[in-house]
Amino acid sequence: MLARILKENGVSCDEINFDKGARTALAFVTLKADGDREFSFYRNPSADMLLTPDELNLELIKSAKAFHYGSISLIVEPCRSAHLKAMEVAKDAGALLSYDPNLRLPLWPSEKEAREQIMSIWEKADVIKVSDVELQFLTESDKIDDESAMSLWHPNLKLLLVTLGEKGCRYYTNNLHGSVDAFHVKTVDATGAGDSFVGALLCKIVDDQSILEDEGRLKEVLRFACACGAITTTKKGAIPALPTESEALSLLNSNKKNKITLVLFIFPFLFVVLLLLFKFWFCPFSKDQHNSSEGQHDTTLFKGVLTNISE
Repeated sequence: MLARILKENGVSCDEINFDKGARTALAFVTLKADGDREFSFYRNPSADMLLTPDELNLELIKSAKAFHYGSISLIVEPCRSAHLKAMEVAKDAGALLSYDPNLRLPLWPSEKEAREQIMSIWEKADVIKVSDVELQFLTESDKIDDESAMSLWHPNLKLLLVTLGEKGCRYYTNNLHGSVDAFHVKTVDATGAGDSFVGALLCKIVDDQSILEDEGRLKEVLRFACACGAITTTKKGAIPALPTESEALSLLNSNKKNKITLVLFIFPFLFVVLLLLFKFWFCPFSKDQHNSSEGQHDTTLFKGVLTNISE
Protein backbone atom coordinates (compact mmCIF):
# COMPACT_ATOMS: atom_id res chain seq x y z
CA MET A 1 0.00 0.00 0.00
CA LEU A 2 2.72 2.49 0.95
CA ALA A 3 4.74 1.70 -2.17
CA ARG A 4 1.64 2.32 -4.28
CA ILE A 5 0.98 5.68 -2.59
CA LEU A 6 4.59 6.72 -3.19
CA LYS A 7 4.35 5.79 -6.87
CA GLU A 8 1.11 7.76 -7.19
CA ASN A 9 2.99 10.79 -5.86
CA GLY A 10 5.86 10.49 -8.32
CA VAL A 11 8.40 8.79 -6.05
CA SER A 12 10.64 6.13 -7.57
CA CYS A 13 10.15 2.84 -5.75
CA ASP A 14 12.55 0.70 -7.80
CA GLU A 15 14.97 0.15 -4.92
CA ILE A 16 12.53 -0.49 -2.06
CA ASN A 17 13.34 -3.70 -0.15
CA PHE A 18 10.46 -5.91 0.97
CA ASP A 19 10.93 -8.25 3.93
CA LYS A 20 9.05 -11.55 3.61
CA GLY A 21 8.75 -12.09 7.36
CA ALA A 22 8.15 -8.64 8.84
CA ARG A 23 5.55 -5.96 8.26
CA THR A 24 5.91 -2.21 7.94
CA ALA A 25 5.83 -0.31 11.25
CA LEU A 26 2.57 1.37 12.19
CA ALA A 27 2.28 4.82 13.72
CA PHE A 28 -0.96 5.88 15.40
CA VAL A 29 -1.43 9.63 15.60
CA THR A 30 -3.85 11.23 18.06
CA LEU A 31 -4.73 14.84 17.36
CA LYS A 32 -5.15 17.41 20.11
CA ALA A 33 -7.52 20.37 19.88
CA ASP A 34 -4.74 22.68 18.67
CA GLY A 35 -3.66 20.32 15.89
CA ASP A 36 -0.62 19.02 17.78
CA ARG A 37 -0.13 15.28 18.06
CA GLU A 38 0.62 12.32 20.26
CA PHE A 39 2.25 9.21 18.75
CA SER A 40 2.11 5.53 19.52
CA PHE A 41 3.87 2.84 17.47
CA TYR A 42 3.65 -0.83 16.58
CA ARG A 43 7.01 -2.48 15.78
CA ASN A 44 7.36 -6.13 16.68
CA PRO A 45 9.86 -5.99 14.95
CA SER A 46 9.06 -4.05 11.80
CA ALA A 47 10.79 -4.43 8.45
CA ASP A 48 12.82 -1.25 8.79
CA MET A 49 14.41 -2.53 12.01
CA LEU A 50 15.79 -5.56 10.11
CA LEU A 51 17.58 -3.67 7.32
CA THR A 52 21.25 -4.77 7.10
CA PRO A 53 24.27 -3.00 5.57
CA ASP A 54 24.50 -5.73 2.92
CA GLU A 55 21.01 -4.88 1.68
CA LEU A 56 21.91 -1.27 0.85
CA ASN A 57 22.07 -0.23 -2.79
CA LEU A 58 25.37 1.61 -2.55
CA GLU A 59 25.34 2.79 -6.18
CA LEU A 60 21.98 4.47 -5.64
CA ILE A 61 23.27 6.18 -2.50
CA LYS A 62 26.42 7.34 -4.30
CA SER A 63 24.28 8.97 -7.00
CA ALA A 64 22.29 11.07 -4.51
CA LYS A 65 22.75 14.84 -4.29
CA ALA A 66 21.30 14.91 -0.77
CA PHE A 67 20.94 12.24 1.89
CA HIS A 68 18.29 12.99 4.52
CA TYR A 69 17.81 10.91 7.66
CA GLY A 70 16.36 10.85 11.16
CA SER A 71 17.33 9.09 14.37
CA ILE A 72 14.76 6.28 14.69
CA SER A 73 16.97 3.94 12.64
CA LEU A 74 19.67 4.34 15.32
CA ILE A 75 17.63 2.58 18.00
CA VAL A 76 18.41 -1.08 17.29
CA GLU A 77 20.68 -3.29 15.21
CA PRO A 78 21.05 -4.19 12.40
CA CYS A 79 19.36 -1.05 11.02
CA ARG A 80 21.71 1.17 13.04
CA SER A 81 24.71 -0.25 11.21
CA ALA A 82 22.87 0.11 7.89
CA HIS A 83 22.16 3.75 8.71
CA LEU A 84 25.80 4.48 9.57
CA LYS A 85 27.04 2.74 6.42
CA ALA A 86 24.63 4.67 4.20
CA MET A 87 25.72 7.97 5.77
CA GLU A 88 29.38 7.13 5.22
CA VAL A 89 28.88 6.22 1.56
CA ALA A 90 26.77 9.31 0.87
CA LYS A 91 29.29 11.60 2.57
CA ASP A 92 32.23 10.13 0.66
CA ALA A 93 30.31 10.57 -2.61
CA GLY A 94 29.82 14.29 -1.90
CA ALA A 95 26.13 14.30 -1.01
CA LEU A 96 24.67 16.99 1.25
CA LEU A 97 23.87 15.29 4.56
CA SER A 98 20.64 16.53 6.15
CA TYR A 99 19.59 15.48 9.67
CA ASP A 100 16.22 15.85 11.35
CA PRO A 101 16.35 13.91 14.66
CA ASN A 102 12.55 13.54 14.60
CA LEU A 103 12.46 12.67 18.29
CA ARG A 104 9.95 9.95 19.19
CA LEU A 105 10.68 9.13 22.82
CA PRO A 106 8.22 6.17 23.13
CA LEU A 107 10.46 4.20 20.76
CA TRP A 108 13.63 4.66 22.81
CA PRO A 109 14.63 2.61 25.88
CA SER A 110 15.28 5.84 27.83
CA GLU A 111 15.74 9.58 27.40
CA LYS A 112 19.45 9.18 28.11
CA GLU A 113 19.85 6.61 25.35
CA ALA A 114 17.91 8.78 22.92
CA ARG A 115 20.03 11.84 23.63
CA GLU A 116 23.32 9.94 23.35
CA GLN A 117 22.45 8.17 20.12
CA ILE A 118 21.01 11.28 18.46
CA MET A 119 24.18 13.20 19.28
CA SER A 120 26.48 10.32 18.25
CA ILE A 121 26.13 11.27 14.56
CA TRP A 122 25.63 15.00 15.07
CA GLU A 123 28.96 16.16 13.63
CA LYS A 124 28.46 14.27 10.36
CA ALA A 125 25.59 16.45 9.13
CA ASP A 126 25.83 19.49 6.85
CA VAL A 127 22.28 20.65 7.58
CA ILE A 128 20.40 20.04 10.83
CA LYS A 129 16.79 20.87 11.64
CA VAL A 130 15.44 20.63 15.19
CA SER A 131 12.11 21.68 16.63
CA ASP A 132 11.86 23.88 19.72
CA VAL A 133 10.97 20.78 21.77
CA GLU A 134 13.99 18.89 20.42
CA LEU A 135 16.25 21.85 21.17
CA GLN A 136 15.15 21.78 24.81
CA PHE A 137 15.56 18.01 24.98
CA LEU A 138 19.05 17.91 23.48
CA THR A 139 20.38 20.87 25.48
CA GLU A 140 18.59 19.74 28.67
CA SER A 141 17.37 23.29 29.11
CA ASP A 142 14.01 25.04 29.12
CA LYS A 143 15.44 27.92 27.07
CA ILE A 144 14.78 28.46 23.37
CA ASP A 145 17.27 31.15 22.38
CA ASP A 146 20.36 31.79 20.28
CA GLU A 147 22.75 30.66 22.99
CA SER A 148 20.98 27.32 23.37
CA ALA A 149 20.83 26.81 19.62
CA MET A 150 24.51 27.65 19.09
CA SER A 151 25.49 25.11 21.74
CA LEU A 152 24.49 22.54 19.09
CA TRP A 153 26.73 24.05 16.41
CA HIS A 154 29.67 22.02 15.12
CA PRO A 155 32.57 23.16 12.89
CA ASN A 156 31.46 21.25 9.77
CA LEU A 157 27.85 22.42 9.92
CA LYS A 158 26.57 24.62 7.09
CA LEU A 159 23.07 25.39 8.35
CA LEU A 160 21.28 24.89 11.67
CA LEU A 161 17.53 25.45 11.81
CA VAL A 162 15.20 25.66 14.80
CA THR A 163 11.53 25.45 13.89
CA LEU A 164 9.17 27.27 16.24
CA GLY A 165 5.71 26.26 15.01
CA GLU A 166 3.44 29.29 14.70
CA LYS A 167 6.43 31.55 15.44
CA GLY A 168 8.33 30.53 12.30
CA CYS A 169 11.96 29.46 12.43
CA ARG A 170 15.45 30.64 13.29
CA TYR A 171 18.50 30.00 11.14
CA TYR A 172 22.24 29.88 11.84
CA THR A 173 25.22 29.60 9.49
CA ASN A 174 28.92 30.39 9.91
CA ASN A 175 28.29 34.08 9.29
CA LEU A 176 24.54 34.61 9.52
CA HIS A 177 21.71 34.21 11.96
CA GLY A 178 18.16 35.47 12.06
CA SER A 179 14.51 34.50 11.92
CA VAL A 180 11.69 34.03 9.44
CA ASP A 181 8.05 34.54 10.41
CA ALA A 182 5.44 31.83 10.06
CA PHE A 183 2.33 32.02 7.91
CA HIS A 184 -0.89 32.25 9.89
CA VAL A 185 -3.24 29.50 8.79
CA LYS A 186 -6.01 27.46 10.39
CA THR A 187 -4.17 24.43 11.75
CA VAL A 188 -5.98 21.10 11.50
CA ASP A 189 -3.17 18.56 11.78
CA ALA A 190 0.55 19.33 12.20
CA THR A 191 1.64 15.86 11.04
CA GLY A 192 4.21 16.13 8.26
CA ALA A 193 4.80 19.88 8.63
CA GLY A 194 8.45 19.44 9.58
CA ASP A 195 9.05 17.00 6.73
CA SER A 196 7.39 19.38 4.30
CA PHE A 197 9.59 22.22 5.59
CA VAL A 198 12.83 20.26 5.17
CA GLY A 199 11.86 18.83 1.79
CA ALA A 200 11.10 22.31 0.47
CA LEU A 201 14.41 23.60 1.82
CA LEU A 202 16.50 20.80 0.35
CA CYS A 203 14.96 21.03 -3.11
CA LYS A 204 15.97 24.71 -3.24
CA ILE A 205 19.56 24.43 -1.96
CA VAL A 206 20.73 21.03 -3.21
CA ASP A 207 21.88 22.41 -6.58
CA ASP A 208 23.07 25.78 -5.27
CA GLN A 209 24.59 25.74 -1.80
CA SER A 210 25.83 29.32 -2.26
CA ILE A 211 22.33 30.25 -1.07
CA LEU A 212 23.57 29.47 2.44
CA GLU A 213 26.01 32.38 2.19
CA ASP A 214 23.51 34.94 0.88
CA GLU A 215 21.10 36.02 3.61
CA GLY A 216 18.54 37.52 1.24
CA ARG A 217 18.28 34.35 -0.84
CA LEU A 218 18.39 32.13 2.24
CA LYS A 219 15.45 33.97 3.80
CA GLU A 220 13.46 33.65 0.58
CA VAL A 221 14.08 29.89 0.57
CA LEU A 222 13.09 29.64 4.23
CA ARG A 223 9.88 31.61 3.55
CA PHE A 224 9.10 29.07 0.85
CA ALA A 225 9.82 26.23 3.30
CA CYS A 226 7.63 27.87 5.97
CA ALA A 227 4.83 28.23 3.43
CA CYS A 228 5.04 24.52 2.60
CA GLY A 229 5.00 23.60 6.29
CA ALA A 230 2.05 25.90 6.97
CA ILE A 231 -0.05 24.49 4.14
CA THR A 232 0.63 20.96 5.37
CA THR A 233 -1.00 21.78 8.71
CA THR A 234 -4.29 22.82 7.06
CA LYS A 235 -5.25 19.25 6.11
CA LYS A 236 -5.37 15.90 7.87
CA GLY A 237 -2.70 13.32 7.19
CA ALA A 238 0.91 13.59 6.10
CA ILE A 239 1.31 12.71 2.41
CA PRO A 240 -2.16 13.97 1.35
CA ALA A 241 -1.45 17.32 3.00
CA LEU A 242 1.87 18.00 1.26
CA PRO A 243 1.55 21.05 -1.01
CA THR A 244 2.58 21.52 -4.61
CA GLU A 245 5.08 24.23 -5.48
CA SER A 246 2.31 26.33 -7.04
CA GLU A 247 0.28 26.17 -3.81
CA ALA A 248 3.28 27.36 -1.79
CA LEU A 249 3.98 30.20 -4.23
CA SER A 250 0.32 31.21 -4.10
CA LEU A 251 0.51 31.52 -0.30
CA LEU A 252 3.73 33.54 -0.58
CA ASN A 253 2.18 35.94 -3.10
CA SER A 254 -0.99 36.28 -1.02
CA ASN A 255 1.09 37.17 2.03
CA LYS A 256 2.98 39.85 0.09
CA LYS A 257 -0.29 41.40 -1.14
CA ASN A 258 -1.66 41.49 2.41
CA LYS A 259 1.45 43.36 3.60
CA ILE A 260 1.10 45.90 0.78
CA THR A 261 -2.59 46.42 1.61
CA LEU A 262 -1.71 47.00 5.27
CA VAL A 263 0.88 49.63 4.34
CA LEU A 264 -1.58 51.43 2.05
CA PHE A 265 -4.19 51.37 4.81
CA ILE A 266 -1.87 52.78 7.48
CA PHE A 267 -0.15 55.45 5.36
CA PRO A 268 -3.07 57.96 5.18
CA PHE A 269 -3.39 58.02 8.97
CA LEU A 270 0.34 58.57 9.40
CA PHE A 271 0.05 61.39 6.88
CA VAL A 272 -2.67 63.04 8.99
CA VAL A 273 -0.56 62.79 12.14
CA LEU A 274 2.48 64.29 10.43
CA LEU A 275 0.43 67.23 9.10
CA LEU A 276 -1.01 67.96 12.52
CA LEU A 277 2.45 67.86 14.10
CA PHE A 278 3.75 70.19 11.39
CA LYS A 279 0.90 72.66 12.10
CA PHE A 280 1.49 72.71 15.84
CA TRP A 281 5.24 73.19 15.65
CA PHE A 282 5.76 75.31 12.56
CA CYS A 283 2.55 77.41 12.18
CA PRO A 284 3.70 81.03 11.46
CA PHE A 285 1.03 82.89 13.44
CA SER A 286 1.53 84.01 17.08
CA LYS A 287 0.92 81.92 20.17
CA ASP A 288 -2.20 84.00 21.08
CA GLN A 289 -3.62 83.60 17.61
CA HIS A 290 -2.76 79.93 17.78
CA ASN A 291 -4.61 79.50 21.08
CA SER A 292 -7.67 81.49 20.07
CA SER A 293 -8.19 79.69 16.81
CA GLU A 294 -6.70 76.34 17.71
CA GLY A 295 -9.91 74.34 17.65
CA GLN A 296 -11.10 75.91 14.39
CA HIS A 297 -7.82 75.42 12.53
CA ASP A 298 -7.41 71.88 13.84
CA THR A 299 -10.89 70.94 12.72
CA THR A 300 -10.51 72.61 9.32
CA LEU A 301 -7.13 71.02 8.68
CA PHE A 302 -8.29 67.59 9.79
CA LYS A 303 -11.43 67.79 7.62
CA GLY A 304 -9.36 68.99 4.67
CA VAL A 305 -6.93 66.13 4.94
CA LEU A 306 -9.67 63.56 5.28
CA THR A 307 -11.44 65.07 2.26
CA ASN A 308 -8.27 64.78 0.19
CA ILE A 309 -7.73 61.19 1.29
CA SER A 310 -11.31 60.20 0.54
CA GLU A 311 -11.01 61.73 -2.91
